[in-house]
Amino acid sequence: MSTLPQTPLLFRDDLSFMEDLPYDPEVLLFDELTEIDREKNLVRCRMDTHAELPLTRSQRAHPLLHPRHVAGGLMVHATGMLGFIHAYYMLGLRHHEGWIGYGTHIHRVVFRKLVVPGTPIEAVCVATRSRIGQKRHMIRYRFDFFHEGALCYEGEQTAVWMRLDPNDPSAAAALDEG
Repeated sequence: MSTLPQTPLLFRDDLSFMEDLPYDPEVLLFDELTEIDREKNLVRCRMDTHAELPLTRSQRAHPLLHPRHVAGGLMVHATGMLGFIHAYYMLGLRHHEGWIGYGTHIHRVVFRKLVVPGTPIEAVCVATRSRIGQKRHMIRYRFDFFHEGALCYEGEQTAVWMRLDPNDPSAAAALDEG
């Protein structure tokens, strides 16, 4: 069982975490781990919202017809990053050791309000169900995002985490078995 970090933790200060990301840090979207609770199987993070977020910066905004907002696609992507944060800190899974996760099912997604850039989002991820194996884990997550105190996004998704050996030519077949 991995040791949990002290919170709050700025991700930029955890160089091992930043180097292990399977995406460029630009699309991590979270700047701070604000809570981690092993008993609740929960991670809580802060997501800065600004007009230069990917997709958001590309909007052809109109103050009334299409106000600039945090794109829904970014929130779905943020859930994948939260799953990675959960797997990294709570389960000790490391990308550089062959662990990689993929979303398999979006069971439910609800966008509750339009998020205008400016105030950060508080994003909560709880692993509600887990099947933990030696080389494969199936985890169901619940996500709740809050903006200015109000629920703005909620969802439930399942992800598979697999440990692949990059030196094994048959490792790619494991992706097809998911």
